[in-house]
Order: sequence, then C-alpha cells, then structure tokens
Amino acid sequence: VLKIFKLLHRTRQEVFKNDTKALEAARQKINEEFRNNRDETSEEKINELLKIASDVEVILRTSVIQAVHTDSDRIVLIPRKDLLQDNTPYIDKPTKK
Repeated sequence: VLKIFKLLHRTRQEVFKNDTKALEAARQKINEEFRNNRDETSEEKINELLKIASDVEVILRTSVIQAVHTDSDRIVLIPRKDLLQDNTPYIDKPTKK
C-alpha cells in the first residue's frame, strides 16, 4: 500500500511539475482517498483499491499533458518525454512489395 502511495505522489510531482494548483489538488485527492480507506480490512477490497490506484498512476503518467495559456487565444502544450512516441510518417502513395 505504501509503495503505490509513494508512486502516485512521485507521478503527481512529475506530471504536474511547476503547476502549484494542480500539484496541491492532486496531493489532497491522493491523501483523501488513502485516508478514506485506511481502516479497510478485507483483503479482496484492498487488492481492488490497489488495482484502481495503479490504474490511476498509469493514466496520469501516460495521458496527462500540461498546457499553458500564453495569450488570450493561444495554449502551449508541454509534453513529457514519457508521452512522446515514434511516429510512422504518412506516405501518400504506398509502394507495392
């Protein structure tokens, strides 16, 4: 339980880097969810909650992109290296093999 708790907080710090509002909101939500379930004794329920926490960590790490308003009509995306993937270039006329 402690391992996934720490992992969520590390992921939160990486995903919401330099965004104090999002960092604090995520910190509060993580702590609240763990606090709400701290008295759980059912092994089955604990495993289910750990699976949910693990899924949330993966979604945060792989799906969340920071954006910054630079103008009234402009937003700059700040992707992390985790999100950047190699892309196959588009070929207008495919070749036959």
